[in-house]
Amino acid sequence: MAAQSIKRQRESERGTERQRERASASNMEMAWSQRFAFVVLLAIFLVAFVIHTSDAQTCKKFITTYWGQDGNEGSLAAACNTGNYGVIVVAFLNIFGGGQSPGLNLAGHCDPASGTCVKFSSDIQSCQKMGVKILLSIGGGVGNYNINSQKDANSVAQYLWNTFLGGKSMSRPLGAAVLDGIDFDIEQGNGFESYAALAHSIRKLTTGRSKKYFLSAAPQCPIPDANLGPGLGSALQTGLFDYVWVQFYNNPPCEFNSTANGDQSSALATWDDWIRQTPAGQIFLGLPASSSAAGSGFIPSDVLISSILPQIKSSSPKFGGLMIWNFAQDKGYSSAIKSSL
Repeated sequence: MAAQSIKRQRESERGTERQRERASASNMEMAWSQRFAFVVLLAIFLVAFVIHTSDAQTCKKFITTYWGQDGNEGSLAAACNTGNYGVIVVAFLNIFGGGQSPGLNLAGHCDPASGTCVKFSSDIQSCQKMGVKILLSIGGGVGNYNINSQKDANSVAQYLWNTFLGGKSMSRPLGAAVLDGIDFDIEQGNGFESYAALAHSIRKLTTGRSKKYFLSAAPQCPIPDANLGPGLGSALQTGLFDYVWVQFYNNPPCEFNSTANGDQSSALATWDDWIRQTPAGQIFLGLPASSSAAGSGFIPSDVLISSILPQIKSSSPKFGGLMIWNFAQDKGYSSAIKSSL
């Protein structure tokens, strides 16, 4: 009997031990499940935070300006150091297409042919570290440029990629700095399709890279712009452009009134047309930076702030901010309006 009692006691102890082991395993499984759930929740939170932050940055309103067409305007670094701009557009590559050798014109700043423009490479990199995007504008009011075929578009896009963006070339007029994108300021051409082909060719080269590259355009305010659209087959109809800064100057029929009590209805209707008809990331109101910066269209900062911005800011979430022509003429204009965006 004693032996049987001892045996039963040992079996009971082994049963108790197995129960402990099962309980311990269950507790460990529960702990791991809780840790896994925490990790999943943390991952979801981080993804949501990143998306929210990205959206907030995308929707942030900013001022763009053009630099490069006045040798007395100061350096590119000086423009960035103002802290007033989100994008600065270097202007212009005004010779390209048709098999000709592309040509960069930065007025009195430097001479691309002799290699003196490479000094701006460090300025570009400094600006980018500040968070300012630097784009190269192709076109302009004076120059010799056109796109004659898809083959021509592919060739120009490859040149832009190798010479100013992330590609490689023995000749890079602005040095080793990698610009953030290409701006279309097209005032010459032979129809919508040619610049649509160029936009597609650039996007094909820049998509899927570790660095984000931007496309922007600067059409005139009469809609559609004769060279860019929007419209069937046009560059702007492709939906490939991140930023479109519409030039509401040198075009009196669609400009805003420069007086506080002036009738803005016609210009607002044009603005609404651009918002409605243009499949782009953000649409910007383009204005002269001073009364002498363009032939017409200048709006004093107080009028802009009190009478115009309140109406266009609420017109659409696609409103991205202001483009002002140009840095050389910006004598306090951007500082006066920045906080009102």
